[in-house]
Amino acid sequence: MKKRKGFYTIGMVARMYNIHPQTLRLYEREGLLKPQRTAGNNRLYTDEDLERLEFILTLTREFGVNLAGVDIILRMKEQMEEMEQQIQQLLELVQQLLQKIPQEERGLMQLPKEVTVVKITEILKKKDTDEV
Repeated sequence: MKKRKGFYTIGMVARMYNIHPQTLRLYEREGLLKPQRTAGNNRLYTDEDLERLEFILTLTREFGVNLAGVDIILRMKEQMEEMEQQIQQLLELVQQLLQKIPQEERGLMQLPKEVTVVKITEILKKKDTDEV
């Protein structure tokens, strides 16, 4: 069964995160959040929007980052995620090319079976659990 995606109104999100709706509007004006709009132009936030909001709130509340810094961090995070995907694709390509080389000619060209890429969100989650 597929996980159903939730849609949340600005009022619901404001209550869930104990923030003023104007704060959400400001985040949208600054380009930090991009909620969908209904035909009546009401904002609808998805689960992905809420994850992004949680990240923004962590940066601002816990680390004291201003909105300009949040913008930079979010853009860098997106670039890192794109690079992670490119690295994974490159590793898969190298692995495929290695498979075409006969075993006796491979020598030391074996790649590790697993390469782990740590995401910044995982680091922040670890920090939260370490403090408890």
